Amino acid sequence: MRRTITRAGVALLASAWLVAAAQSPAFDPGQADLAKAQAAQQLSQPLNNQPVWQEVRSGTQQYTSLPGRETSVLIQPEGQTWRAVRNGQASVYGGWLLVVVVLSIAAYYWRRGSIPLSEPPTGRKVRRFTTGERVIHWATAIAFVALAVSGLVILFGKNVLLPLIGYTLFSWLALLAKNLHNFVGPVFVVCTILMFLAFVRDNVWQQGDAEWIRKGGGLLKGEHVPSHRFNFGEKSWFWFGVVFLGIVVGVSGLVLNFPNFEQTRATMQIANIVHLVAAIVFICLSLGHIYMGTVGVDGALESMRSGYVDETWAKEHHEYWYNDIKAGKIPAGDEAELPMRHRPA
Repeated sequence: MRRTITRAGVALLASAWLVAAAQSPAFDPGQADLAKAQAAQQLSQPLNNQPVWQEVRSGTQQYTSLPGRETSVLIQPEGQTWRAVRNGQASVYGGWLLVVVVLSIAAYYWRRGSIPLSEPPTGRKVRRFTTGERVIHWATAIAFVALAVSGLVILFGKNVLLPLIGYTLFSWLALLAKNLHNFVGPVFVVCTILMFLAFVRDNVWQQGDAEWIRKGGGLLKGEHVPSHRFNFGEKSWFWFGVVFLGIVVGVSGLVLNFPNFEQTRATMQIANIVHLVAAIVFICLSLGHIYMGTVGVDGALESMRSGYVDETWAKEHHEYWYNDIKAGKIPAGDEAELPMRHRPA
């Protein structure tokens, strides 16, 4: 009995040794030679670590017992390039682009003001957006604003906010921005998909879009240019902004948000720069969209708040769409009277 127990113990120890040996990295004779060369270097040239750090900065694979991708690379020189681009050209040029866009919109509003109706409202409303469309739009808008503000804090906060509010307050603000950005990002991706499904059918090329392009939407001369439910400017925002840039910032953001899928450092760095540049362009375009949908055009904000617009507004801004409604080609929804303050005198 004792002999059987002894044999079982020996077999168990042997099995454990074999498992440990299988999981341990194989011995590399080249690493031993490198260690000997480094020791000899210290004897012949004490305190001269240039060869060691040259080898470290080369980015070549070295020896490590830790599993995982790139764990055997101590220093990645390309990381310095990424840091220089991120804190240099991308941030500087992106920041100035935002400033130019904001000043341009302010100058246009000062020169043109809000675009009013040329005729008084009729008091009769037609439905422009369904409840579902408005819920999707506002959910996407709220997520976008949260991501834009938190992203700008992450990108420019250290240079702009830190000198103004100090280290303590900025540390809390940066932590809040980081977590908000990480958790709202996937929500925005889902909202973008819903936006595409909700509005794609009315954002295709239609007769009259060429005329809108030729006249520049009438923004400079103030002339009336008829359009369908969405004009070519709105369609451009949908396809280039919501769809294309939404995909770019969404995919690159998910790559950054979930680094546990063994992305390399180079992949993360490229995704970061792509995400940064696309997000800045996205924000700049959104400022124009927000301007036109709020103070730029009278009645535009109300259409997304209540879902209804006055017949005069529909005729002056989207005449083809209004004509299709009157002809019965498009369901008009339940017509409703305007509140007293909006009725014509």
